[in-house]
Amino acid sequence: MKKIITLSLALIMLAIKSFSQEDSSVVNAPVEHARNKVEDTPVYIIKPAIDYPLTAVGTGWTLYAFTQIYSKDKSTEAQINALRKDDIGKINRWAIRPYSEKADKDSYIPFYASMPMPILFLLDKKMRRDFWKLNLLFLETMSMTGIMYTGSVYLNDQYRPYAYHEDTPMDFRRRGGAKNSFYAGHVALVATSTFFMAKTYADYHPESKLKYVFYGVAGAATGLTAYGRYRGGLHFPTEILLGMAQGTITGILVPHFHKNKLLKKGDLKVVPFSGESHGLAAIYKF
Repeated sequence: MKKIITLSLALIMLAIKSFSQEDSSVVNAPVEHARNKVEDTPVYIIKPAIDYPLTAVGTGWTLYAFTQIYSKDKSTEAQINALRKDDIGKINRWAIRPYSEKADKDSYIPFYASMPMPILFLLDKKMRRDFWKLNLLFLETMSMTGIMYTGSVYLNDQYRPYAYHEDTPMDFRRRGGAKNSFYAGHVALVATSTFFMAKTYADYHPESKLKYVFYGVAGAATGLTAYGRYRGGLHFPTEILLGMAQGTITGILVPHFHKNKLLKKGDLKVVPFSGESHGLAAIYKF
């Protein structure tokens, strides 16, 4: 935490005791009171009138949309045979490959590992104090990704790379889920979850070098998921990049927009105090 210098102004009024009679604890009372005020300032601000409905709608839509995008009608064999590799842009064409069950399953390892991220809030004293607030914020963040991902897949029938490859069994190419290529939802969800965790930890511990470890883990988990989805023939590179970008941005920006801006670098904050004496204390952070 950046050093906070607390200055007691010559605005102290209505002193109960004269300055000459005050002991050191009384003199320091405004300082300690002001410092405690700053330390108790919440890291994030939740606005129930906005955040509760937004989270509820986002979560509800995501759950509904998932039932729809994974129950699409199967393609006919004629539709699959009509697919042409030349119709795919050169930037994506090289990624056309047969379906790999192993790569598909491997991509779920970082996916499942990243979903229970809120449990880690319990391991940190500062974050544990705001456990339910952080979980609400996490759910809101994930629901934002859910809206964008499911909405794009719901409105677009983009065939996956493996559907274009003749070595993929025809029955598998015809699956309704074979039309869910745009865009890489698994990658987006992993990026959202892991970068959210890194961002919130950094906000609670701005001077901790451990935050770079969290960001490193977030990047590694997202990258491994992306590679697995590519190796499995499940997404084209541009769809993977879009998923990485969307998830990363959402995971960072949603908590950022909820961050308490009450005390920032260079801000002057005046805090009232009372006790042995009454008055004002000024706090300047730089």
